[in-house]
Amino acid sequence: MMVSSGGPGGPGGKSYASVLAALSEAERQDLLAKLSDQERAALLYDWDFWARPSQRIPVGTWRIWLLLCGRGFGKTRVGAEAVRRRIETGQWKRVAIVNDTAADVRDVMIEGPAGLLAVCPPWSRPVYEPSKRRVTWPSGAVAIGYAAEAPELLRGPEHDGAWADEPPKWKNLWKQDVSGGTAWTNLMMGLRVGENPQCIATTTPRAGNAVKFLKELMARPTTHITRGSSYENRDNLSEDWFREIIAPYEGTRLGRQEISGDLLEDTPGALWTLDQIEALRLGQAPELARIVVAVDPAVSSHEDSNENGIVVAGRSLDGAGYVLADLSLVSSPDRWARRAVGAYHEYGADRIVYEDNQGGEMVAQTIRTVDSKVPLRAVHASRGKRTRAEPVAALYEQGRVHHVGMFPALEDQLTSWTPDSPDSPDRLDALVWALTELMLVGRPATIIPPEAVGKREGWHMGGA
Repeated sequence: MMVSSGGPGGPGGKSYASVLAALSEAERQDLLAKLSDQERAALLYDWDFWARPSQRIPVGTWRIWLLLCGRGFGKTRVGAEAVRRRIETGQWKRVAIVNDTAADVRDVMIEGPAGLLAVCPPWSRPVYEPSKRRVTWPSGAVAIGYAAEAPELLRGPEHDGAWADEPPKWKNLWKQDVSGGTAWTNLMMGLRVGENPQCIATTTPRAGNAVKFLKELMARPTTHITRGSSYENRDNLSEDWFREIIAPYEGTRLGRQEISGDLLEDTPGALWTLDQIEALRLGQAPELARIVVAVDPAVSSHEDSNENGIVVAGRSLDGAGYVLADLSLVSSPDRWARRAVGAYHEYGADRIVYEDNQGGEMVAQTIRTVDSKVPLRAVHASRGKRTRAEPVAALYEQGRVHHVGMFPALEDQLTSWTPDSPDSPDRLDALVWALTELMLVGRPATIIPPEAVGKREGWHMGGA
């Protein structure tokens, strides 16, 4: 295994383009004025100018270049540019490009905004023939697309170069063809022509079964590893993306994987795994028969207090569970109560479920001061957390619970907490209460009745 930041570049790990951008307008114009029109046009497609040092093809002898980096690092652009460089210098003539599905190959690696067609200049742009899965350069060199879902297509063809995008994500990474070969093993077996056959693998690390694959790949003496985080490419990414997408992951275990590109192994003894949650994740929930807001209140409200766990979940007509929101926060009682009541109205919930071990009647009174007509159900933790959590974790194992969207902090607690841990994560507790109420309670729950329950027309407020 070899680890480095790649070839030479600008100072401080910057690209030459970033160095130029840091100059004054007058200095930039003075430098650019010294270039001919042809040279300025060529500069737009000069990867040596635009690439950071860690994005350059590594020097030395290697068989696999593994880019194990966070989201937004620029891995796809690196893969496409490396293929282009190898082909334009005559080192590769027949290249395999592989992704999870044929659509991924086409939409990301060939036609995507950082794919092969986008990075090649007009004067040497290849021709793409979708029906043949083939991209052909003016020199006659070709890149042929393969989908991991059809591993048999990689058995037989020979290549002198390869680009594998997100192999840990391949759903058929372990699927074998009729002769026992997988997409990855068949790819490696066919990488056997030319003076120096090599493979570029671009990926964000994955937990679960993919850990074994990546660890074996990283342990090989002929693997060159490039590590990098999302923040290295900040100059080229939207600040809104960092604020809305990346910021929620900061400080979480999942953030180490998705932002920093760290390879995480499942926590031994944890009841949930990232792979399990990811496999069941959805972008939208179906029609729901019930929705509840679950609250696990903290004992105190100063800045060092535990969080007030607030989770919104629903149950569909066919009995599946859907986690809709994680609204947990450290706050005063009035603020968390307003957030819980707001979620009750926003999501059209039929009740708020809360743990009454910590000042039970006080919790109910706090919520009632915000809205006296919200139906409440108090639940009491008479059993240990393990006993409460295991049945809910079993629902995930059965494929019956879906996360609708991403909940980094909640998922961090789920995948890092073990039954032997002394910690008492509040988001996890709120989720357990919500899904227990929706999916594990066998008869109508007792509602703490205000004078008016506030039933909505056509909505059944009855049992589970």
